[in-house]
Amino acid sequence: MSLLDALRPAGLGLLGAGLWAFSLHRHLLRRLLAFNVIGTGIFLLLMSLAGDGARAAAHGLVISGLLVALLGTALGALLIRRLEDLEPPGAAASAHGDGAP
Repeated sequence: MSLLDALRPAGLGLLGAGLWAFSLHRHLLRRLLAFNVIGTGIFLLLMSLAGDGARAAAHGLVISGLLVALLGTALGALLIRRLEDLEPPGAAASAHGDGAP
């Protein structure tokens, strides 16, 4: 079993775990992290499906995708921070399930 053959089940596992976490959690930061796990699973699947002739193109696509994912994560974290600044002080604790009244 080569390394590329091991990427497919790992990618599917990460994709499934990310989808499960994204549907389970309501907290926006946890959803952003789950979305990143989904993206990592997709990148692994892309690399496992690339043939020998298209490996260089797949590497380029994955590196470009990683840069876009990094910028998207930074933008998402900024938007989450701005949304939390807009909430009233008491609503943030009760919305996150901290047990505060």
